[in-house]
Amino acid sequence: MRRLGGVLAAAVLCGTAAACTNAPPPPLVPKSEAPVITTTGPKVTEIVVGVDDVAGGYNPHALAAQSPITTALSSLLLPSPFRPGNDGAPQLDRNLMVSAKVTKAEPFTVSYTIRKDASWSDSAPIAAEDFYYLWQRMRAEPGVVDPAGYRLINNISAREGGKVVEVVFGKPFPGWRSLFSNLLPAHLLKDAPGTWSNVLSTGFPATAGPFQVRSLDEPRGEVVLERSDRYWEVPTTLDRVVIRRATHSAMAESLSKGDNQAALLRADAADVNVLKEIEKVTTKPVPRNEVVQVLLRPASERLADVKMRKAIVAALDREALIASGTQSGPSASFRADSYVVPPSRAGYVKTISGNTLDAAASEQLLTEAGYSKAGTEWQKDGKALKLRIAAPEKAEPYVGIANRIKVQLKERGIDSEVVTPSAEDLFSTQLTEKDIDIAVVPRVDAGDTAAALASEFGCAGDAPDGATPSPQNAAGFCDPAIQADIDAALTGKVLVSDVLARVEPLIAAQAVSVPLFQVVDLLGVLPTAVSGVDAGAPFAGVLSDAPEWRRLDR
Repeated sequence: MRRLGGVLAAAVLCGTAAACTNAPPPPLVPKSEAPVITTTGPKVTEIVVGVDDVAGGYNPHALAAQSPITTALSSLLLPSPFRPGNDGAPQLDRNLMVSAKVTKAEPFTVSYTIRKDASWSDSAPIAAEDFYYLWQRMRAEPGVVDPAGYRLINNISAREGGKVVEVVFGKPFPGWRSLFSNLLPAHLLKDAPGTWSNVLSTGFPATAGPFQVRSLDEPRGEVVLERSDRYWEVPTTLDRVVIRRATHSAMAESLSKGDNQAALLRADAADVNVLKEIEKVTTKPVPRNEVVQVLLRPASERLADVKMRKAIVAALDREALIASGTQSGPSASFRADSYVVPPSRAGYVKTISGNTLDAAASEQLLTEAGYSKAGTEWQKDGKALKLRIAAPEKAEPYVGIANRIKVQLKERGIDSEVVTPSAEDLFSTQLTEKDIDIAVVPRVDAGDTAAALASEFGCAGDAPDGATPSPQNAAGFCDPAIQADIDAALTGKVLVSDVLARVEPLIAAQAVSVPLFQVVDLLGVLPTAVSGVDAGAPFAGVLSDAPEWRRLDR
């Protein structure tokens, strides 16, 4: 191959250097015989989707990067062994995989066979190193989505040039199909300068799917995806999908004029009414895999005492927080009355009822924790109680709810401040330390309920080989009394529904989390212009079905 490359390189050089040949240069074409260049050609078939933002940070495995645009792009540009079906259950993606199955019970081993023609957009094969890279990062990095399943893996090995991947677990893991979604191009990332926080921070170094990125312009707020010529399966009928940032009023106007064929927005009641009034536009709620929650962190010195956490919970008006966060939009119908399962997922059971506000109980608990009221504020040992509330910078509804919590606590005589670090700094650094008392952050569901329970409320531990300690959960919470149940659900010894029935009341008693609601976007579509544009499979995002979209008016 090196010899062949040298020959080709020499040929190219000779083609551009007069010294390589004695042949005369080709004659100039007379102007009268010059070819006519026209600007007409086949019309590009595209669908334009309006969105709230196309902000950077596109790593679907990082809590800091969660957004509809991250979900949309990863569903089209990154390969996954399994994808959610219409019922939400994982289904083998045969565009990528030949097979994936449990091949040994002891030790628990899953074998993945990747199609030989499956490759990244730079022609590198999709292979075992991509599985290995994601495993290493997911078990070691803080602020990742549902790492518990990855921490059960002991080893990953490869056969047949990396196209057969054998994953060996230390314990059985019935939820193994939820792992390795949205594989990343390890050959480009594993030795790249920087840290995990830089992975996909501004774009996609390589993709693998029916579309590729033609342009990603954050300042202009536009992403253009076009049909990938390197895709090994049936090509999409669309030439292009354009994702364009706009205000809600501009989205509505573009839909009414037909300039946009769809729009996806976090809507309030007014937005819902505006879209419904546009002739021929149909609307539908699209739940994200994201539940807004208030974490009261035992890792914080001020909230280490469960009495203090209960006092703060009793000082909060949960109903008012839900109302302010949903603004009577689609999310209002998706109250999160469970600590683990999102309202839109199968298996959701309400375990929380009523409001949390109880001013008398809050005062009693603060007194029992050693605080006394001096004037309008609570003090201990002559020092006023002041809490730090954190929410990711510029992320709504999180920042708005954090400020609402500050007002509610002030009404109870509890002083606080709201800080809004960058999402990356919050999840990777600040929530691994003790400075933050309350965090208004998403609980993100990656598809397996047992893994979500273990990731959100399980104790931190060592990696299976003892090399890398597992990062703690965002709350810094650990209760040995429930850890055995969490482990039993994760390894399939006990049904996860039975474990949730026992564990959720104990989580409530620890006052570590106040779930509020699931974030739900509103999809508006012009069915006279397009077909196939729908909500998509549960949690896969609207664009997950883009390869099947059709433009009707061209």
